[in-house]
Amino acid sequence: MATQLPSANPTATAAMPAGTWKNRRWYLGNFLFVVPFLLLFSIFTLGPIFYSIYMSLFDWEILAKSHPFIGLQNYADLMNDSLWWLSLRNTMLFAFLTAAGNSIFALLVALAVNQPVIGRDFFRVLFYAPVVLSVAVMAIILGWILNTQFGVLNYLLIWIGFAPVPWLSSPRLVIPTLSAATVWWTFGFPMLIYLTGLQNIPDVYYEAARIDGAGRRQLFRHITLPLLRPIVFFVATTQLISHFKIFGQPYIMTEGGPGRSSFMVIMYLYQTAWRFYRVGYGAAIAVSLALVILFFTLIQLRFFGGSGDEAE
Repeated sequence: MATQLPSANPTATAAMPAGTWKNRRWYLGNFLFVVPFLLLFSIFTLGPIFYSIYMSLFDWEILAKSHPFIGLQNYADLMNDSLWWLSLRNTMLFAFLTAAGNSIFALLVALAVNQPVIGRDFFRVLFYAPVVLSVAVMAIILGWILNTQFGVLNYLLIWIGFAPVPWLSSPRLVIPTLSAATVWWTFGFPMLIYLTGLQNIPDVYYEAARIDGAGRRQLFRHITLPLLRPIVFFVATTQLISHFKIFGQPYIMTEGGPGRSSFMVIMYLYQTAWRFYRVGYGAAIAVSLALVILFFTLIQLRFFGGSGDEAE
């Protein structure tokens, strides 16, 4: 008698099309959910990015009737532009000072307001409050406070017997002063990020370490910092990217001075594109700044990225 081969499970066979259709509906639903975002992102972000790259290859002036193609000539001119290198140096100094200051100061404040003390929620709101100010309001207020001749800070220094300090009128002090003012204005947001990371660290790690005799320094070094490593990387990267795009503070508080000691890349881009109507050259400035930001972001990713280490 011939042996009959076992047939496939008819129930499973019948269920496969239904399951496949259910999975397709699930993926289709998720895709349709993000379509509006992808559409707006393509129109208002990707579109301008690629069009800026396209414009940077032309001698594009707003008032000109034609825009001749010049290839990479704008970038070659930019490499020989002393004002570009000056503004880039000022921007890099400001960005690194501010990103480092925000990353460190926000972490210290987050550690302080994470302690079980009376009024903790009040201080969290108080420290976050400057973030809600617009750059114009913040710059005008701090410009009055830091003014060399009639600023409130110098008035207090004179009152207690010190000489006035040229906060915004000294070429050596202007960028550190702008950086400190920006840290005061923006540290509230990274503070919240750090605070979220601190509250997600399980207490059992600290309890076990305390049983072994670890002190506060050991807890911070061997538990808090390793587990906060992804948060630190995120804060440092986003802060550096954000502050490379500095414009409002020097534009309102110093107008790029004294001299050009606080003249930033975005200010140069603004003047080139919208005062002198050299849009093609301005697009080359924007693309070059984006490449500089990408370069330093990749460096951060190389040395500080990755997942956090396990607590020791």
